[in-house]
Amino acid sequence: MSGLKSHRGIHTGEKPFQCSQCDKSFTQMSTLERHTRIHTGEKPFQCNQCDKSFTQMSNLKRHTRFHTGERPYQCSHCDMYFTHMSSIDTHTRIHTGEKPLQCSQCDKSFSKMSGLKSHRGIHTGEKPFQCSQCDKSFTRMSTIKLHTRFHTGERPYQCTHCDKSFKHKHHLKKHTRIHTREKPYQWRQFDNFYKDKQSMEILQKHHSYRVKEKQMDTKISDSYSLSKSKIEVKEEQIDIKTSETNDLSELKI
Repeated sequence: MSGLKSHRGIHTGEKPFQCSQCDKSFTQMSTLERHTRIHTGEKPFQCNQCDKSFTQMSNLKRHTRFHTGERPYQCSHCDMYFTHMSSIDTHTRIHTGEKPLQCSQCDKSFSKMSGLKSHRGIHTGEKPFQCSQCDKSFTRMSTIKLHTRFHTGERPYQCTHCDKSFKHKHHLKKHTRIHTREKPYQWRQFDNFYKDKQSMEILQKHHSYRVKEKQMDTKISDSYSLSKSKIEVKEEQIDIKTSETNDLSELKI
């Protein structure tokens, strides 16, 4: 009967369970009990593999997947798996191109809240993440983590083919292609493949410059030929006029 009563609150809007420490109220006592832990700081659900604890059992279950490696949520567009449903929702936007989070101060939009928050720093100038070893500060926590490695010398990304290690994941990916001979970047115009995007773009720019240079040479050559033709026509016209004048003069005599 209690379940039915609390369910009725969904339809009636009734929230009989009032928090004694704030103005929030709830349809169910269990929801109020969970909410109260925000005020008390109580975290009764303890992880048995590390020292973290949580206010809700559902949060503990999600956390446990970091230890077990379980990733029950698969992307329907690719072969990637995730520990949280919220993560797959965010990831799916890579495939759909959806960017529902709009900046209120410009026309940029983002697929992740973290992207929008860090972008706001451009407008506000706010850089809340301060390096503890120098005077630099950053708009994003991920950026300060990368920066800190310049101080610590940490290189967490280890190559599995040799003894080299790297500060950044994308540097390791680029390096690994030396071993695997993978060339994922295709220049479709010539059907050529390259190990890294930068090399391909440099060659594309060089090729574009050479094409423009040839086009310019052709234009100059065409312009010169046209000018030469015009001069020749004018010279011919002058010769005709001179000849006609001489003939007229002879007739007059």
